[in-house]
Amino acid sequence: MNTFEFKNLVKNLKNSLKERSFFKDLRKEVDIGANGTQDYVVKKGINKDTIATTKQ
Repeated sequence: MNTFEFKNLVKNLKNSLKERSFFKDLRKEVDIGANGTQDYVVKKGINKDTIATTKQ
């Protein structure tokens, strides 16, 4: 392996590590159930602002 190939190998490894760190660091966790996406909230009637269930 000559120096040119070695420099290209090091350069490619450096770029791939940088790219992997971006994916790892910039990914954000999702807040499950945020803004009422998990359950339906009753908006009118006696049970206003309660979470509706499928049990009846």
